[in-house]
Amino acid sequence: MTNPPGIMISAPSSGTGKTTVMLGLLRAFAEDGLTVQPFKSGPDYIDPAFHRAAAGRASFNLDSWAMPETLLNTIAAEAAGADIVIGEGSMGLFDGVATEGESGHGTSAQTALRMGWPVVLVIDVGGQAQSAAATALGFKSYLTDLPFAGVILNRVASPRHERLTRLGMERAGIKVLGALPRRGDLSLPERHLGLIQAVEHPDLETAISGYAAFLRAHVDLHAIRDAAKAVALPPAGELSKPPAQRIALAQDAAFSFTYPHLLEGWRRGGAEIIPFSPLADEAPDGSADLVWLPGGYPELYAGKLAAAETFLSGLRAHAETRPVHGECGGYMALGEVLIDKQGQRHQMAGLLGLVTSYEKRKFHLGYRRASLNEPVLGYAKGSALRGHEFHYSTILEENDRPLAKVADADGNPVPETGSIRGNVSGTFFHLISEAQT
Repeated sequence: MTNPPGIMISAPSSGTGKTTVMLGLLRAFAEDGLTVQPFKSGPDYIDPAFHRAAAGRASFNLDSWAMPETLLNTIAAEAAGADIVIGEGSMGLFDGVATEGESGHGTSAQTALRMGWPVVLVIDVGGQAQSAAATALGFKSYLTDLPFAGVILNRVASPRHERLTRLGMERAGIKVLGALPRRGDLSLPERHLGLIQAVEHPDLETAISGYAAFLRAHVDLHAIRDAAKAVALPPAGELSKPPAQRIALAQDAAFSFTYPHLLEGWRRGGAEIIPFSPLADEAPDGSADLVWLPGGYPELYAGKLAAAETFLSGLRAHAETRPVHGECGGYMALGEVLIDKQGQRHQMAGLLGLVTSYEKRKFHLGYRRASLNEPVLGYAKGSALRGHEFHYSTILEENDRPLAKVADADGNPVPETGSIRGNVSGTFFHLISEAQT
C-alpha cells in the first residue's frame, strides 16, 4: 500500500520550537479543509494528545527501536483516508540509541526514511545568522538518502537577521520554508516530564489557533504541502491484542500515560475499556477483568490519592480475585508508600511492598528490554517486551518477586525489574510492544 504524502518536522535538538510548528501546521491544514494525520516518532505519550486536539484525528507513535516492522506498517496504515501526514520527531533528527532494536535505532531520521517523508528542519537561529546554514547543510548531507525539504527559521530577531540568515541558506542551497519572528508567548507550559498534559492546558484551543495563525503569516504552507511524499509499504497487520475482555482504565490528571496504539488495539480486539478517575475517588468497575493504572503524576496528587477510600478499597477488592497492573506512576500507587517532593509519606494501595520517593530524585530515562519471569497480562513466561522508562522517582524498598529481567537498549541490566505479588503486577517502564520472534 502507499500512504498519503507526508513530511517529518524535526530539529537539530530539543527545545527549538518543533512542537509549536507541528501544532500550527496541523491546525492550519485542517482549517483549509484537509484531513491531516499526525504521528509522533519515538516514545512520547504526551504529544499525541496535543496532536489530536490540533488535527481532530488520533495521533500514534512510530518507534523503530521498540516496534517490529509489522507493527510499524500497521500503525502507518492509520493514515488511510488522510490528505497529508505530518510526523513530529523526538530530540534531534539523528538522536537514538547505539544498539539497534526491532527495526532501527529509534531516530526520527529512520522513521522519516522508512515512511518516505521529507524532513522539515526547525532551526533556532538565535545568536547566529549565516552560520545557521552550516548546521542545516550538515543535517541535509549527514544521511544522503534521507529526503530533505528545507528549513523553518525560528526565533528570528529582526528583518535584517532574517535577511542575513536567508543569504547563508541560499549559498548552501537550502530551501527556506518560513521564518518565525521571536515571540515569548508561543511556548507551551512544562513540568518535570516535559509538556503539561493537553487536558491540563488552561486554554488549549486558543493556543493552537494562535499557532496556526502565526504559521500562516510566516510559513509557506503551499511549499510544505508540495514537499510531502510517501513510499509504498507492505500490507498492514493487527495492533496489540487486549490483555483482557473488560479493562478498567484509570484516566485523569494523575494517570494518563498510555500509548494510543495499545488502546486502539485493545478496542479493535474486542475489549471494552471502562474509564474511571482515582482523583475523583471512583472505584474501578466491579465487572472488569483487569484494572490498569497508567503512568502519570501521582507524586503531585499523593495526598488526594491517599484519601481516596472508595478508589483504594475498590482496587484492593478487585486484586483479591483478578489482575491489577500499574505502569510507572500506576506502579507507585500500587505500593505501600509514596514520598512526595516535600518528604511527606502518603499511604498508597499497599498491594505491592513498594516504597518510592519523589523527594530523593534520580533521572531514569531510556528504552527497556524485559523478559518476563512469570506469565502476566496474557504474555507467557519468557516473553520479550519492549518499553520505555522516564521518571524521577526512586525506589527505596521493593519487597516482592521481580516481574522481569530488565535491561537497557544496549543490554545492560536495569535494577528496576518491576514487581509481582499475587494478582498484582507493575513496572517502571511503559509497554510499547512485544518483541519480534
